[in-house]
Amino acid sequence: MEITEVKVHLMNEEKLKAYASMTIDGCFVVRDLKVIQGNTGIFIAMPSRKKPDGTFKDIAHPLDNETRETIENRILQAYKDAVAGIKEAKKEFQPPVKEMTLDEKMSDLEKSLEDKFSKI
Repeated sequence: MEITEVKVHLMNEEKLKAYASMTIDGCFVVRDLKVIQGNTGIFIAMPSRKKPDGTFKDIAHPLDNETRETIENRILQAYKDAVAGIKEAKKEFQPPVKEMTLDEKMSDLEKSLEDKFSKI
């Protein structure tokens, strides 16, 4: 089994950090995996549905630990890359802050005071 693609959709929630989908062998997609912030760290929750009694049952899940680890590692890496990309994009698109000289600061202060006192 090869995970050929992982897509991550970041969420802005306290516990739910992202939804993910993965493509296996280029021909089978699993959607609605969740990246969850738990009490002991981030983990991957498999797609599930709510049963009438309020409990959840996995719709799809790995049958062995090796497959689970492979899925978790790929999705967590894609999540970390997405978060890092957002942080990097924010850095790149921040307008440069121009340092004002002391004369410019004094000029702004004088204009501000003139405006305030002209209204009195």
